[in-house]
Amino acid sequence: MKKLTCFFSAFFFLLALIGQDVQLRKVSMEDYLNYETSSNPRLSPDGKQILFSRTWIDKINDSRPTDLWIMNADGSQARFFLKGSNGLWSPEGNRVAFTKEGDPKGSQIFIKYLGVEGEPTQITRLDKSPGNLAWSPDGQYIAFSMTVEDKSSWKINIPAPPAGAKWTEAPRIVDDLVYRRDRQGFTESGYTHIFLVPAEGGTARQITSGDWDHEGALAWTPDGKKIIFSSLRIPEAEYADQESNLYSVDIHSGVITPLTSRKGREGAPVVSPDGKMIAFVGTEWSENFYQKSIVFVCQIDGSNPKPISADLDRNASGLVWATDNSGVFFNVEDQGRYNLHLSSLAGKTKPITKGNHVLTVTDILPGGQAVATQTSYNQPPDVVTFHLSNPTAIKRLINVNKDILDFVKLGATEEVRYKSTDGQEIQGWIVRPPDFDPAKNYPLILKIHGGPHSMYNVAFNFDNQLHAAAGNIVLYTNPRGSTGYGYDFANAIQNAYPGKDFDDLMSGVDAVISKGSVDTSRLFVYGGSGGGVLTSWIVGHTNRFAAASVNYPVIDWVSFVGTTDGVGWYRNFKKYPWEDPSEHLARSPLMYVGNVKTPTMLMTGVKDLRTPISQTEEFYQALKVRKVPTVMIRFNEEFHGVSSKPSNYMRSLAYMMSWFEEWGNKKERP
Repeated sequence: MKKLTCFFSAFFFLLALIGQDVQLRKVSMEDYLNYETSSNPRLSPDGKQILFSRTWIDKINDSRPTDLWIMNADGSQARFFLKGSNGLWSPEGNRVAFTKEGDPKGSQIFIKYLGVEGEPTQITRLDKSPGNLAWSPDGQYIAFSMTVEDKSSWKINIPAPPAGAKWTEAPRIVDDLVYRRDRQGFTESGYTHIFLVPAEGGTARQITSGDWDHEGALAWTPDGKKIIFSSLRIPEAEYADQESNLYSVDIHSGVITPLTSRKGREGAPVVSPDGKMIAFVGTEWSENFYQKSIVFVCQIDGSNPKPISADLDRNASGLVWATDNSGVFFNVEDQGRYNLHLSSLAGKTKPITKGNHVLTVTDILPGGQAVATQTSYNQPPDVVTFHLSNPTAIKRLINVNKDILDFVKLGATEEVRYKSTDGQEIQGWIVRPPDFDPAKNYPLILKIHGGPHSMYNVAFNFDNQLHAAAGNIVLYTNPRGSTGYGYDFANAIQNAYPGKDFDDLMSGVDAVISKGSVDTSRLFVYGGSGGGVLTSWIVGHTNRFAAASVNYPVIDWVSFVGTTDGVGWYRNFKKYPWEDPSEHLARSPLMYVGNVKTPTMLMTGVKDLRTPISQTEEFYQALKVRKVPTVMIRFNEEFHGVSSKPSNYMRSLAYMMSWFEEWGNKKERP
């Protein structure tokens, strides 16, 4: 009886706990160390299993490793599969190809048989890293791309060093138009080519040749005799950075056949199920810096190329053919959202999914089962599934951050739309503190995206939630130049950047202030890359902000266009700077440094090749000469951006929030 009494006491105590509200805390920097993301889900050919990537924070090695996980198609039995990435099912579904570190060094291709004990089999021993893996239709081969070094060198005649001499290393000889890339450093002198390796292992065989790059996704023809790829095999191809075409290579003879010749870029080819057509993503050539991605189709021999998504003025990606060859499915970015669309061969486009989310479909089986990642305001990216016959019934299969977010109260996000100075409607979002009280006033942080041709969206964002948890209202918008609003909207800043986008951002600040609850004495602004350009422009054109953080910016267009990791930015000005530098100067934030009074912090990676740290140094030194409160933070082990290392990500936010707090609390400012 005593045991029964104890049982009922415990039972009613549990009921009482359930009836009470659980006290939720705010998100913290410590939560970031346990934050994970899911990506790239792939359905097995029989539709019974899903392979996906899971990225986590390695606190010891300051990295974000990616592991491959596997689960049943209904989300059950989710489990670790193996260490590696770029997982790809074999056509018969009994094997998975993937890449990871192997012998003798660097990334290698491995094969893992399902249901077979033992370690995965390493099938390559390459000197360079493989990419763009693609199984042959019969499962006998794996195609991939890899850089082949150019062994030619400049022969000069100098005396040989004496025995034991320690001469300085020979100089690097550069004769390529583009000779370095951010996150890579100096590019190797050579070209990317296509290789084949037997799925059982062996020597990889190069099947393309010539002094051209053969890059991007590889598409086999159903008969397994040819591979479709993107390249530009013309003289002086490196000077035509706005162009590429489709080609095919015979895997036995190595004969390469041009398939298309239209002007513009062409890539991401996908062969139709019946083998008669190719779908690809292309752009229409123009002098404009921004180009819209359109779905095209052509015959398998490249003839009759035509756009089929031209009626939709949005970018397309992730092409999948309809099983009956009647059209092509693809992902579309539209006003901060991503959804699946279908274009028929007749050129009629319609949405398949709808919703206030970022839904990225990665696989669709012939029967109509689709798998994707989905994220929204308060939901980090997770694997979901749905059927094309009922696309509204999206089922979430896994919740990798349940251990964090179930005990956290997040800031609420609200969409805002407002008119800019010339009447153009602009879309944005505000995130309020979790304990928001409309009777109180809060600091406002304006956050600006980079690109400039990119798009803020409705996805979960850890930065925004940290800012909100610290008691700030966060405003992030898509000013002109952003994608997701059509070709004209994105190109409104052609030869005029910064420009109208500045007006759009300031109008957004005014619109949020008009809603109330904003402390106008504590306005802050920051952005990176293109957002860094605009932040440095803002502090040179208004003193309304209490503090700013200019992150990996462009300050001086004259010096930037010749030192960034490519030559494309020359196109964003009407003339070359040696012909007439006036436009470059007029659009350079450095020219307005004499107006700056806002305390301005700068953050840049010391290895940045996209917006070299010399740009930051120019602005820092100018601000320092003028005695504007400033500090330059130089991040170690960072290329473009300051967050590739988890520790640097946390530092960047901590420094910035500390800077804002310091200057927001000062009664007197410069």
